[in-house]
Amino acid sequence: MEKSIFEALGGTYTEVGEVLIPDLELRSADAACLGKYGWMRKQYLKEHRPGLYTNLLLSEILYAHCSEIECACEERMELLTQQMAKQGSVTETLKAADQMEWVRRMNSIRNRAEEIVLYELVYC
Repeated sequence: MEKSIFEALGGTYTEVGEVLIPDLELRSADAACLGKYGWMRKQYLKEHRPGLYTNLLLSEILYAHCSEIECACEERMELLTQQMAKQGSVTETLKAADQMEWVRRMNSIRNRAEEIVLYELVYC
C-alpha cells in the first residue's frame, strides 16, 4: 500500500477498531502558565463558543489568547480595585482604625471589580 502524504511527512496513525485515526499533537501548549482568568476564558470558549475555540486551538494560538486575557484581567482588576477603594474612602487610616471594616470593604470592592472584569473580558 502506498504511503499517504501525512505518513510521508512523518505522521503516524492509531488503529481504533477498524478506523485509523491520525496521531495529532499541538506543538506548543503553554497551559501551565495560565492563571484563573485564562482558564475561565478557555472554559467559556470551549462551552459557549466551540467554533472559535476550535479555530484558536487548531491555529495554536488558544493559549496565547488566554494568556493575553489573563494579563488584561489582572491589570484591570488592580486598576478597578484602586479606583473603587479611593472612591469609597478605603484608606490606610481606616485599616489602622478598624481592620475588620477595612477587610469587609476591600472584599466587597474586589468582588465587584471581579464581576466587572469577568463580564467585560472573560465572558464576552
